[in-house]
Amino acid sequence: MENKKRCAWCEKDDLYRNYHDNEWGKPVYDDETIFEFLILETFQAGLSWYTVLAKRENFRKAFDNFNLKKIANYSEDKMAKLAEDAGIIRNKLKIKATVTNAQAFIKVQEEFGSFSTYIWGFVDGKPIDNKPNTLSEVKSTTPISDALSKDLKKRGFKFVGSTVMHAHMQATGMVNDHVVDCHTRK
Repeated sequence: MENKKRCAWCEKDDLYRNYHDNEWGKPVYDDETIFEFLILETFQAGLSWYTVLAKRENFRKAFDNFNLKKIANYSEDKMAKLAEDAGIIRNKLKIKATVTNAQAFIKVQEEFGSFSTYIWGFVDGKPIDNKPNTLSEVKSTTPISDALSKDLKKRGFKFVGSTVMHAHMQATGMVNDHVVDCHTRK
């Protein structure tokens, strides 16, 4: 890849650089992609994002290309098979949480018309640009991620702590935490 100034966290390899340059921090408003990121963030809880990102294609295959309605109806048998899939993170609680979260996601869609409408409501429909000068200025939680986490938990979601939700907000562009001299800001 050409030599560009990027946020320091992504300089591990091309997988990370491509994710940083093409996805991270770009606003996402479609429910399908928001759901994919929510599921991936669920599995990321307590692990590195790189671990999840490296297995992303395996997750897509294992979870029916993140088909919300299919996942919401997974049987105990299907969840047991997923727990044996070496291509994904085989945490039984996170697999079960994925099904629970799909069911809760559908309820939010029914209530708000779309999950996007619901979640973007926490930032008044537009990205918050924090303009950090350095990586050390980037927070892992905020009052908004605290409120979002609390509300999601009230709605039955699992593995949606404030840190996970702030990472989700960053990934889906609800929050722009690219450092000020990152090329993606141009």
